[in-house]
Amino acid sequence: MEQRLIPEQYRFLSGSALKLIAAVTMIIDHVAVSFLYNSMIVLFSAGSYRLTLYNLMRAIGRLSFPLFAFLLVEGFLHTHDKKRYGLRLAIFALLSELPWNLVHTGELFYGKQNVFFTLLTGYLALCAVERFRGNVFIQCVCVFGLLIAAFNFEFDYSFYGFMLILLMYALRDLPVFRAAAGICLLPSNWKGGLAFVPIAFYNGKRGFIRGKALQFAFYAFYPVHLLVIWFIKYVVQA
Repeated sequence: MEQRLIPEQYRFLSGSALKLIAAVTMIIDHVAVSFLYNSMIVLFSAGSYRLTLYNLMRAIGRLSFPLFAFLLVEGFLHTHDKKRYGLRLAIFALLSELPWNLVHTGELFYGKQNVFFTLLTGYLALCAVERFRGNVFIQCVCVFGLLIAAFNFEFDYSFYGFMLILLMYALRDLPVFRAAAGICLLPSNWKGGLAFVPIAFYNGKRGFIRGKALQFAFYAFYPVHLLVIWFIKYVVQA
């Protein structure tokens, strides 16, 4: 039985609400990286410390991946068709690669791969853990092989992202330990760890994003918003 940090009557965030939070924080992060990297807009200063708009937006953006990792695990646990779920991740990983490359280099190729590949390898690891339950050796071989792939092919969030997905799955019934371990694992530490606050208010319900059309729109949002950012950068720099 899962032990929750927040009493049931106070848990008001559905899976759809978490998806919106993840999407908005991701946009904030990508806008900061794309347009404010060299910005020196200072929002607050005290002595030698300065909080810039860029740093604030990047800090907010750290919430997005832990939320996506949590939602991936929820999707894995509740999907009725694991093959279709994995295929959808693979398709959008491929569709997102060109927009991802354009945003980061303005060209067709970029050494690192988009976050959908990280989510896909994590998902495949969960499938392997479930498929070979009872055979620890094969489980370890599959997980280690996928971890090496995530690291060598430089998937976004790399080792940390892959391991966070496994952690979210392994500690799904232990929210306190899940949050503590997640904060320790993430390079951004407390910044990314703030994602466990909205997760604590998750009520286990799907919410309004249901049906094939809205699900497709949510997945398509990632490559589309990258294309929009790239186009704006292209027009501004032209």
